[in-house]
Amino acid sequence: MLRKLTAEFLGTCTLVAVVVGSGTMATNLSADRGVDLLINTLSTVLALGILILVLDPISGAHFNPAVTLSELGQKRISFNEASLFIVAQFSGGVLGTILANLMFKNPALFQSHHVRTGANLWLGEVIATAGLLFLIQILRGENKLALAPVVLAGWIGSAYFFTSSTSFANPAVTLARGFTNTFSGIALQSVAGFVLAQLLGALLGSLLGNYLGTTSKESK
Repeated sequence: MLRKLTAEFLGTCTLVAVVVGSGTMATNLSADRGVDLLINTLSTVLALGILILVLDPISGAHFNPAVTLSELGQKRISFNEASLFIVAQFSGGVLGTILANLMFKNPALFQSHHVRTGANLWLGEVIATAGLLFLIQILRGENKLALAPVVLAGWIGSAYFFTSSTSFANPAVTLARGFTNTFSGIALQSVAGFVLAQLLGALLGSLLGNYLGTTSKESK
């Protein structure tokens, strides 16, 4: 269990450090918001794929409370294990923000003023998170979880550009990004709306993906 929790803590920490750090670097390199988003996306996609590949054999590479809750709902992990995973993810995420802030000579923690609210953004989060959980269930149903590093990182990278919210799709990452007033930040008062949308999306994606994955198995 300690190895699993360490993997979840380090994985989420690294993921957030990449998201926040690459966003800060992007704005230092370019004043073009499109270029900034592209830099942020490419860095996130590459890091996420690597983290899933390396840490999946240890903890399942959740790095995301929405994924953990989905696994709990399907009784693949126990309540106690899920609770510890979520604590590790949230704490790891905050440390990731601190590290990224310090690397760029910013205060360790400074609240974002980037308000992100509105039904259009919440819909974006529902879609981004639903797609993520849907793909996890489909890959499991098709016995293709070995493709998860490419498929899941690819989905998040695509969703950066096609969703209005730029695809946070992760409650732990969302809260952690509330503590950096940089390109990737989100105002703390906007976090609750995003998290609720993410949880709704996770539920919908899990249900649909599990249904289709099971149907696919039976048809074979």
